Parts: sequence; C-alpha cells; structure tokens
Amino acid sequence: MSSDSSKKRKPKVIRTDGGPQEGKRSRTDVDQDAKYYSEEAEVDLRDPNKDYELYKQTCQDLQKLMAEIQELKSKGNKDCAAEIEERRIQSCVHFMTLKKLNRLAHIRLKKGRDQTHEAKQKVDAYHLQLQNLLYEVMHLQKEITKCLEFKSKHEEIELVSVEEFYKEAPAEISRMEITRGDPHQQTLSRLDWELEQRKRLAEKYKECLANKEKILKEIEVKKEYLSNLQPRLNSIMQASLPVQEYLAMPFDQVHKQYETARHLPPPLYVLFVQASAYGQACDKKLAVAIEGNVEEAKALCKPPEDSQDDESDSDAEEEQTTKRRRPTLGVQLDDKRKEMLKRHPLSVTIDLKCKDGSVLLLTFYYLMNLNVMTVKAKVTAAAEMTMPISAGDLLSPDSLLSCLYPGDHGKRTPNPANQFQFDKVGILTLNDYVMELGHPYVWVQKLGGLHFPKDQPQQPVIADSSLSASHMERTMKLLKMRLESRLALHKQFASLEHGILPVSSECQHLFPAKIVSRLVKWIALTYEDYLELSYTKDVVEAGLAEDTHLYYMALIERGTAKLQAAVVLNPGYSFVPPVFSLCLNWKGEKTNSNDDNIRSMESEVNVYYKELCGPKPGYQLLTNQLQRLCVVLDVYLETETHDNSVEGPKEFPQEKMCLRLVRGPSRMKPFKFNYPQGFFSHR
Repeated sequence: MSSDSSKKRKPKVIRTDGGPQEGKRSRTDVDQDAKYYSEEAEVDLRDPNKDYELYKQTCQDLQKLMAEIQELKSKGNKDCAAEIEERRIQSCVHFMTLKKLNRLAHIRLKKGRDQTHEAKQKVDAYHLQLQNLLYEVMHLQKEITKCLEFKSKHEEIELVSVEEFYKEAPAEISRMEITRGDPHQQTLSRLDWELEQRKRLAEKYKECLANKEKILKEIEVKKEYLSNLQPRLNSIMQASLPVQEYLAMPFDQVHKQYETARHLPPPLYVLFVQASAYGQACDKKLAVAIEGNVEEAKALCKPPEDSQDDESDSDAEEEQTTKRRRPTLGVQLDDKRKEMLKRHPLSVTIDLKCKDGSVLLLTFYYLMNLNVMTVKAKVTAAAEMTMPISAGDLLSPDSLLSCLYPGDHGKRTPNPANQFQFDKVGILTLNDYVMELGHPYVWVQKLGGLHFPKDQPQQPVIADSSLSASHMERTMKLLKMRLESRLALHKQFASLEHGILPVSSECQHLFPAKIVSRLVKWIALTYEDYLELSYTKDVVEAGLAEDTHLYYMALIERGTAKLQAAVVLNPGYSFVPPVFSLCLNWKGEKTNSNDDNIRSMESEVNVYYKELCGPKPGYQLLTNQLQRLCVVLDVYLETETHDNSVEGPKEFPQEKMCLRLVRGPSRMKPFKFNYPQGFFSHR
C-alpha cells in the first residue's frame, strides 16, 4: 500500500450535476465548469498536527468499533446483525480516513525530501563559491608573498654607505634634493655610482695587468741571469773550501745542513731552526747537527708508486705464498708494535758545553706514528773522573734529565691519543721502551713546538715555532745548570765516600774552626729502603719523597754517639734543597718524634738551608749541610749534663763557646753559630 500511495495519483475530476456526461468539450469549457481536486494542494492547507490528532482519534474509534463488533458476535443473536453491519460500515469509513491520512503523510515526506534536496543544492553551490573565493585568496597571498620575498640583483651588491655615497658621488649622480626623500631613486643613484666606480676599477685592473706582465718579463730575464750564475758560484764555493777550513768558517757545511733540514719532520725542523737561532744569538758554543739516513727520509716524502706485475710474477708470488706459512698472532703484534714505535730516519743532536769543558750531548728523535718527540742524553766530562759507588744514578741517561721541570719524569707519553693506539697493539705503557726510544719529556715536545692540551678535544697537533722559541732559552739554561749541579755532586760524592767533607774557602766562615764529629759513611739507598726507615715517615707523608728522587744515608760519629742522616736529594738540586731525617744512637735511639733537640737539628739543615748555600749557584749546599750536622752534633753532645756518679772525665768535654747551655722547659740547645764572634746561641 505504501508503494501505491507513493506514486502520483491522477487528480480526480468532480463534475457538476447539470453538465453533459459524454462528448468532446472545449478547453475553456473545462476550465470554467470543472473543478480539480489535488491532494498536493490540500497538504499545504492542512495542519500536520491536526492530522496527527485525527489519526489518533480514528485509531481509537476503529479500535472501539472492533471491540463492539467482537462483543456483538460473541453474543450470537440474530438481532445484532444490523448493528454489526452498521459498525462495519463505520469501520470502513475510518479505514478510508486512515488511507487518506497515509497518502497525505507520504506527500508531506516527498515534499520534505524535495525541499531538503533543494536546500542541499543551494548549500553546495554556496560552498563551491566559498572554495573558489578561498582559492583566489590563497593565490593572492602567494603572489603577495612572492612579491615580498623578491630579491633584486642589486641586493647582492655591497654598496657603499649612504653617508659615503653623498660625500663622494658627484651632484649629477647623487641628486640629493630628489633622492633624499625617495628610497627608490636613492637606490638607483647608488647603483649608478657603483657602476661608475666599477668602470674605474676595471680600467685600473687593466693597468695592473699590464704592469704585471712587464714585471714577469723582468723576472724571467733575472731568472735566466741567475741560472747562468749558479754554475759559477758552485765553482767558487769548491775553490773556497780550503779557505773555509783554515778560517774555521764552514759555510758549505752549514749550507748542506740546511739542505738536509728540508727532509726533517715538522717538530724536528722547528727544533733545529730555533736551536740554531738560539746558538747564534745567545750561546756561540752550542752545536746543532742533523744525523741519520737522508735517502730514507726522502723515500718517506715520496708517494708510493702503484706497480703492476706481469702474470708470470703474480704466479710466482702465489706459489711462494702457498709455501710460506702464515705469521702467528704474536708475530703480527710484534710487527705492529715495531711499526707504531718507528722513529724518523733523521734526528737532531745538540751539544751543550759548560764552562769547565764538559759536554751534554742531546739526541732528539721523532716517533712518526705517535706524533711525539723523545730525547737521549750522554755526558762527556772535561777530565777523567773517579766513579764513586754512590754516584751511579747521577749521570745515568735514565735520571739525568728527570724532572727538569716539576713533575716531568718522562715515563709516560704526553699525547693522550697514544693510549688508544697502545690498546690496539697490547702496549701497556711507553715506559717499557724508553731505554730504546728515549724519554718523551714534556719540555722536549715544547722545544719541537708540540702541545697536547688535556682539557680540550684532540685535534691534529701542528708544530708551532713560537712555542719552541718561548721555551728554548729557559730550557737550555736549566739543562746547563742540571749538568753542572750533577758534576759538582759527582765530585762531592767521591770525597764523601772517603769521609772527607770538601768545604770551599768561601764557606769556611759558616763553621767553627774545630769540629770533632766526622763523617764515616756515605752510601746510596733505594726508594724502598728509605720507606722502611722508621724516622722518615713524616717526610714521606708530606709528599717530599718520590720514586724519582735520589736517596742516600750518611753516618756521623763522635765517640760512642752515632748520628744517622737519611737524605732525600731532589732532581732539581740545588734549587730544591735536600731533606734530612736524623736518628741519634746514644743513650737510646733519639729521633724527631721523641727528642725536641733532634727536631731542632733537622731544622738547622732543612729550614735554614739558605745560610748554607754559599756563593751562587750554591752547588756546595749538600756538603755544607753535612758539615753543619757535624757541628750541631758536637753542640748537642757537649751541652749534655754530665752524670757525676760516674767517675772519670767527661766523654764529650765542652769545647764550643755557648751563651746558654739550655733554654726553656724543653731544654733546647744553642745550635746557631754566630760569625765572627765564634759562639753559639739559641734562635
């Protein structure tokens, strides 16, 4: 029924009673006489809410009629047939009403859909217009952005400033009255001025090119002249060799040295140039030379050539490789270590000569793969020297240059990047190879212009000549002073081992005329032996004893009293004084921990060492300190109270003149010697 009602029904025609039933009639007659009934028109006139109320009321009435028909049928009386028929007719009328309402509902639904479709089409048309407008807006915005971001060619040109433009440009170009208020005209005028300047510069450039061509021609003429002059100069140099040898002016040898220096690696080249310059300016006795194989150095500078072997050679090599055994892992590591620790074929030697004629020969090497420099030292004395047993480490190459600067012992590589290289080939530390390669002191790197900062990221280190020049003079002076101090100690040790204290005439006034205590023993100690001594703990805890220092033991006696002195000799002697630790064996063992006077005796040599330095450079300090120990031991023993219960003379009669024997509750003794009065007093 819904499908039939959805279809359009033909409008019903209601004819009047007086009109003809059949036959053709004109259209005008139909329009005038006939009335058309249209449900679509009726829908517009009816109220949907009232139709809805009518629908509910009709359903209720229909339900009520059905119930009455049901009730009448259930009675079964023949008299009820008329009533049933009447109610059936009423029900049919209600059904007709429901059908009409159904058709009206479908017509309303169709009209609603049509109106919705029309509204949707209007919305779509408006949306399309909106999209078109938005697209036009976006297009216009892009065009605006392009215009704003447009960069003219003149923006890439660096024009002169506006002030300079108005100052230098002529009036016909600048047009100040027009361009001041118009930025566009101002830019055009500045561009015109730039063009004018460039034309002038182009003309000047052409003139410079012409001058350049002229100068190049003059250079070619001079080159040809010099090339013809070179053979004549060579012949003159060969003829002057005997004269150079006779006058001790080896110009040819120096020239060859500088020719060889071209093949040095940058750090050694910087060292060679700066050391030669220092020798010419400050030390005429300084000798700088280059040693090594020049041909190998030249081969290192040449790039490796790619050689293509013939088929026969390649076959022969394949046969050899098949017969040859592969190297083991240990052999491969050894080869890698040797390659990593490889030195440059050339080295630089420096001869430092002292006033007494002694020579310190320094040989500097460059480790190519590690990018560090090393040095080996050798001492040549002016005269034959006796070799004391205790002086074994004084002139040894391993300790001669140790701690030239504080903390620079030369046992580790100063380049932090080397540790990663060592890990790859199994090298723990460079200290195992210093006897063969030399010591990589930090001052050696600075002489070669190398600097390895530890607080910055590692970058390729380049030799800096200014760094070498800033450290050259001070380092050379320290090397000379180190050699002189070690030679002076060497001579002193030769006397100390024989119990002789060689006090110079300039230092005689520091001590009294008569000294009874004497040195009976002077030996060298190891670092481990020094640590085992009970009375040296204070020095060790204070950080004054390290494994790079030298250690000695002195024994001073007078009668039954024996004074042991453990000496720490810093490599920087005599800038850094030796440190003494005392132990007196007399009436028990007395040290600085149980006797204040022993502590005072240590102060006499450790604290007041400047009184014992003597004339500069103070290389007699160690001998004077030992002599002072003999003096204070005499004072200590002579000022001790004598036990009257023991018969006989005193063991240590008082021979020193003292103002007061003791002072204070601690019974301190007078250890200070006053010259020239010759008496002892308290400090």
